[in-house]
Amino acid sequence: MNTLFDKIWDAHVVNRIEGGTFQLYIDRLYCHEVTSPQAFDAIRKRGIGIFRREKIICTPDHNIPTLHQDLPIADPVSKNQVDALSRNATDFNLTYYPIGDPHNGIIHVMGPEYGYTLPGMTIVCGDSHTSTHGAFGAIAFGIGTSEVEMVMASQCLLQTKPKTMRITVDGTLGKGVTAKDVALYIISQLSTSGATGYFVEYAGEVFRSMSMEGRMTVCNMSIEMGARGGMVAPDEVTIEYCKDREFLPKDTDYNTLAEKWLSLRSDDDAVFDKEIHFDAEDIKPRITFGTNPGMGIAIDEVIPAAPSEEKARASFEKAINYMQFGEGEKLVGKPVDYVFLGSCTNGRIEDFRAFASIIKGRKKAEGVTVWLVPGSKAVERQIIAEGIDKIISDAGMQLRQPGCSACLAMNEDKVPEGKLCISTSNRNFEGRQGPGARTILASPLTAAAAAVTGKITDPRSL
Repeated sequence: MNTLFDKIWDAHVVNRIEGGTFQLYIDRLYCHEVTSPQAFDAIRKRGIGIFRREKIICTPDHNIPTLHQDLPIADPVSKNQVDALSRNATDFNLTYYPIGDPHNGIIHVMGPEYGYTLPGMTIVCGDSHTSTHGAFGAIAFGIGTSEVEMVMASQCLLQTKPKTMRITVDGTLGKGVTAKDVALYIISQLSTSGATGYFVEYAGEVFRSMSMEGRMTVCNMSIEMGARGGMVAPDEVTIEYCKDREFLPKDTDYNTLAEKWLSLRSDDDAVFDKEIHFDAEDIKPRITFGTNPGMGIAIDEVIPAAPSEEKARASFEKAINYMQFGEGEKLVGKPVDYVFLGSCTNGRIEDFRAFASIIKGRKKAEGVTVWLVPGSKAVERQIIAEGIDKIISDAGMQLRQPGCSACLAMNEDKVPEGKLCISTSNRNFEGRQGPGARTILASPLTAAAAAVTGKITDPRSL
């Protein structure tokens, strides 16, 4: 009667503390430059060193520029953070992939690419979108800086066990509907707090049919509905993806590993704290209209009326006023200033293939700035190997270098105040992409449609 989550959790419990707290063993700690400096400083002050160095992987991603990476970082704050990670990784003899290294990339993109993320693991990082790795059938979640220090020191973490939720989506997705649309649809139905306190397992035909890239996109967005994390049970798709990855365990036969991973699934009679079902036929290409990922509509719908409850209405009106939209308004046809393809949500090769399928043979619309940012050096190499870079160039667009880029305003890729950006990232909060920037979350297909038309466009029309 155990869920997949229960099985992995129970296998990693070191000790149960009185009061309901668990000491949980952690298989993998990912570190980037933003949330790790204080943890490293604390380890130094305590003079205790790092317990299991081989379990920690470091790479800069948030603060790095996506052009001219061969030059020193111009922004002093960004440079200081990246330099601190380099210094800390060197001092503590940790695996580190600096800017320009063939393995460098957004931590949640490059980790799976090299076999650092595997089924059955517990994975943490000082970053909420660590939930991405749950796509492999892993318990993966973001932690705070003091918890990063705890894992460095002991390879364990004190946690309370979350409740479990299963979200099942059955049926077949329609034309132009992607994993990103599925995620945005679920969030709009549950709200940004609808899964608070839960760890979500995604099940049903739709997720079984998804590629690993698609599953990573959905699990990545789990945090946007308040969930502690999301996961998908390993299957043949998972096994095929993990095969021949560079840093797979070398001491175990792959068929033996695969057999073990395929056993990781919820029992047929497993009981979840909450069960939710959706039908694939109800999901269309999606866009957001407000300032959180839950404020979304199908691309051919109009902005809904404000809620009647006073507090909710005030929040709703504040959001659409910031976005310069109005109730009952249709967004298709509205001019777009920026388009961003990338981030740990949609910066993988599948996302670039989808984008290229729309722009091939077309030209970038006049007046639109397009940022196309691979999630890693490996994705960049695939783009070039498959000729997608030529399709991008022929369309009058530029392929940038890997990094978090315009997902968040922590590097040079900031959307100017008042400008409207169609973004494939995960958050559309006020100022997320730059002070005063207006963000609409969408899939790579919808972003591509905007890039070549200069306006919000239903990708199905192209």
